[in-house]
Amino acid sequence: MPRERPVIDPMWTTAETSYYLGVPVQTLYQWKWLGQGPPVHKIGRHLRYDPAEVRTWVDSLRSEVA
Repeated sequence: MPRERPVIDPMWTTAETSYYLGVPVQTLYQWKWLGQGPPVHKIGRHLRYDPAEVRTWVDSLRSEVA
């Protein structure tokens, strides 16, 4: 019986995260440099964003405004 593969939510690139958030890529780089914005992970020389962490970060902004 074949084993089922786990569903894996791939990490987002900077461009994909930029598109999701509706902000320029340069803004994400600036936030990283300032220690702000959604959590970012460096994989080798590439920056990657966990979609669940980005969504949690966005939700935290909504609760700050409310």
